[in-house]
Amino acid sequence: MLERAQANGAAPQALWRARLALGAAAQSVRLSGRSEPEAALRDIICLLRPGEQPGPAGEIAQAWRLAATRPLSDASLQRALPGLSAQQIGVWDRGGHGGPVAQAAQVIEAVLSDAPRAHLAALILGDAVLARSFGWTHLVPLLGSNLPGRELKLRGDALRLACHTALVKSVRDALALATDLTRRAVRLHSVAPKLRSKQAAIAVEMFLTRDAIAPAALVPLMSDRAARRLCDRLVGLGAVRELTGRDTFRLYGL
Repeated sequence: MLERAQANGAAPQALWRARLALGAAAQSVRLSGRSEPEAALRDIICLLRPGEQPGPAGEIAQAWRLAATRPLSDASLQRALPGLSAQQIGVWDRGGHGGPVAQAAQVIEAVLSDAPRAHLAALILGDAVLARSFGWTHLVPLLGSNLPGRELKLRGDALRLACHTALVKSVRDALALATDLTRRAVRLHSVAPKLRSKQAAIAVEMFLTRDAIAPAALVPLMSDRAARRLCDRLVGLGAVRELTGRDTFRLYGL
């Protein structure tokens, strides 16, 4: 339902999933006992240099980003959760029965019964099962955003009801986000012809697929100065936003 609705409205699907993944990552970080908010996780993802370690919170953010980026498969799930074997993923991912939410709840319960602190794996696999049951091509972070720790301690019908409740809220929030991103994407497309360069057109497509971009990410397309100038011009045209409020290490996105 969600993918069909936002596809018909021309919402930028990859960006939509990336923004949802950031919210799910923030929730998983809280479940791990840490306090990094979405803005800090965005910094880690966008400003991490080659060879640097992202730290525990950054690893959680990267796991959700990877899970939501590629088409759903056992390989993509193992890439997001490298600590799990393909056999573990297969057993958990296909072990449920009943409707989509019931299957997701059963997988979450199975993972946490085997490893009570494995909240990240439980929620990613729960959302993977949900997506597969609905026939979606990609994992959409929904349960991962709205299942608090106290409800992950539930079992059986109580957990299934908690998953239903979380999904209702997540769908409402996700559709509102899709509507907002569609409006912003239309604005970006409308100003794109004013940029008049092939490199700028590629940059526009990057903005439509990523939660946020540092100007340095555009350097393979243009010089550092040109990248910063492009980002500032898009802000001036009302097509993108500067997301940090900082004077340095700025990040831009819809």
